[in-house]
Amino acid sequence: MLFDLRSPGRRNVIKVVYVTLALLMGGGLVLFGIGGEVSGGVVDAITGSSGGDDGGDRFREREEQALAATKADPRDAAAWGELARARFQLASVGENFDSQTNAFTTAGKAKLQQATAAWEQHVEVARTPDDRLAATMAQAYVELGEPAKAAEAQEIITEARPKAGAFAQLAVYAYAAGQTRRGDLARDRALELTDRDQRDDLRTQLEQARAQAAQPPAAGAEGD
Repeated sequence: MLFDLRSPGRRNVIKVVYVTLALLMGGGLVLFGIGGEVSGGVVDAITGSSGGDDGGDRFREREEQALAATKADPRDAAAWGELARARFQLASVGENFDSQTNAFTTAGKAKLQQATAAWEQHVEVARTPDDRLAATMAQAYVELGEPAKAAEAQEIITEARPKAGAFAQLAVYAYAAGQTRRGDLARDRALELTDRDQRDDLRTQLEQARAQAAQPPAAGAEGD
């Protein structure tokens, strides 16, 4: 998982989100429909490869093509989406991603910022934002320490695929952002959509996420 504990101001946010999602997966919540919505190997899932050619040249070419398309037509939602995707992919390879620590480098995070900027343009002009890409962008926002924006991206997923897993993830992001009411509403919806014999497990995991997010950061971790 992508724990970047080197940024103390964001450590608590990232840790809460990823630890909770790991617990959801480890607890068998693929049964709740989380499945591919929670990434255990983000880079492989996004790049479609593991090892060998990292695809950097291919992703740069896609970025250039998508950027040209957005300049030709700033209202082209598909082009903005492709630009966001290509930039996320670039952030996940080469010098942008440290495979030893499994974390984005400073350069990688800068590319993630570019990816989310393109995504926000996509959302602005798209009639229906790409819910699959929204899942990727939620990951990017978490890495950037912006759980509120991750929750906004996750809302798009819950609208397109209103499943228990999607709402459970929304609850986690909302709690990490300090949006307790929003998290509780998402939690309740996730529980409604979950089989009765599995609700207690889900409720326990989400209550833990709520409690962890409410804890103040450790001394010296208030700022970057």
